Amino acid sequence: MPRMRTALAALVGLVGLTLPATAAAAPEPAAPDIPAHALVGYLHASFANGSGYVRIADVPAEWDVIDLAFAEPTSPTSGRLEFNRCPAAECPNVETDEEFIAGIKAKQAEGKKVLLSVGGANGQVRLETAGARDAFVESAAAIIDRYGLDGIDIDFEGHSLELAPGDTDLKNPTTPVVVNLIAALRTLNERYGPDFVLTMAPETFFVQLGYQHYGGGSGADPRAGSYLPVIDALRADLDLLHVQNYNSGPIMGLDDQYHTMGTADFHVAMIDMLLTGFPLAKNPDNAFAPLAPEQVAIGLPAANPAGNGFTPVPEVHKALDCLRAGTGCGPYQPHGTYPALRGLMAWSINWDAYHGNEFAKAHDDY
Repeated sequence: MPRMRTALAALVGLVGLTLPATAAAAPEPAAPDIPAHALVGYLHASFANGSGYVRIADVPAEWDVIDLAFAEPTSPTSGRLEFNRCPAAECPNVETDEEFIAGIKAKQAEGKKVLLSVGGANGQVRLETAGARDAFVESAAAIIDRYGLDGIDIDFEGHSLELAPGDTDLKNPTTPVVVNLIAALRTLNERYGPDFVLTMAPETFFVQLGYQHYGGGSGADPRAGSYLPVIDALRADLDLLHVQNYNSGPIMGLDDQYHTMGTADFHVAMIDMLLTGFPLAKNPDNAFAPLAPEQVAIGLPAANPAGNGFTPVPEVHKALDCLRAGTGCGPYQPHGTYPALRGLMAWSINWDAYHGNEFAKAHDDY
C-alpha cells in the first residue's frame, strides 16, 4: 500500500486559497511488491480491438502490472460481473482457459501483478442498490478466485458514476452509485487482506475537472469530479491511480490555465493536481488532499491509434524529468518534485505490441 504525505503545505497560497487542517491525509499501510518505478498495461483479454490478440504468456517482461480488460456487468444496474475470454472467431490465437491460468501463474512467479479490470468504455456499472453492490462483490471475487488474480482495477467510464443534486461534501457522499462502490471495494479489500491490489483508471473529467465543477445540482454535468469521493474514501487502500491523460478536453490546472492533452505540460499539470491536492469547485472548505507519489502513475495511449492525446516518448520523458527532478519544465510549474512517482500506465499492451513495443522498451529503459 502507498506511503502518504501528511501535510498540505503545498496548497498554501495556491490560487489564493488555504485548505483546512481537516483535509490532511490518513496514515498509510505497507505497500505490496509493485516495483518503485512500474509500467502498467491493459491486456485485451476479452476482445481484439483491431490490434491483435496477445497471449498472456507473450506479454513482454517490461510490464509490471497487467490489467485484464474487461469484466462487464450483465446489465448496467445488476452489479453482476462476467469475464468472457476473447472468442476464437475474433482471436484465432487465443489460448485455452487452462493455458490462460498457467500464463497468469507464470507471470506472477516473475513478480508481476495480474488484475481484473472492470468497466471500460462499454461496461457501464451502476451500483444503485445494496443488491447490486453485493452482486458486484461476489461476482468479482468469483472471477478473481477462478483465475488466481492479485486484485482489481476500476475503469468506470460513461455514466457509471455521478453525484446527485446536493451531494457536494467530498467526505460524506450520499449518491448510491458512489456509496455502494466505496462499500464494495472496501469489502473486497477486507476479504483478501493486505496483499490485495487496488487500482483505478478514471478519465480527467471525473477527477481533475472537480477543481472547476463538483457536486450534483451545481449546473455542471453531475459526473464532473464524481470519482473523487471514491478515491478519497479508499486512499489508504489505493495502490495506484492512473488517470487517463487522454481522450480528454482541455482541463484547467492549478495555475487557472487550460492545458491540452498530448504534451508534457498537460501531464505535469494533471499529475501535480493529484500530488498537491486541490479545492473542489475552488471551495477551500471542501478539498481533495494530496495523494502520495507512490500511488500515482501517468495514464497514456501506447500508440497513436490507441486513443486521442498520444504523447511521443520524448515528451513523456520531459514530463517525468519535470515531475521527478524539477528539470526541463514548461509553462506549468509543479508545486514540488516527486522522485517517487510510481510510473506509467498504457492503453494498451496489445497496441504497443502492434507498434513494435516502443512504449514498453523506451520507457522501461528510461
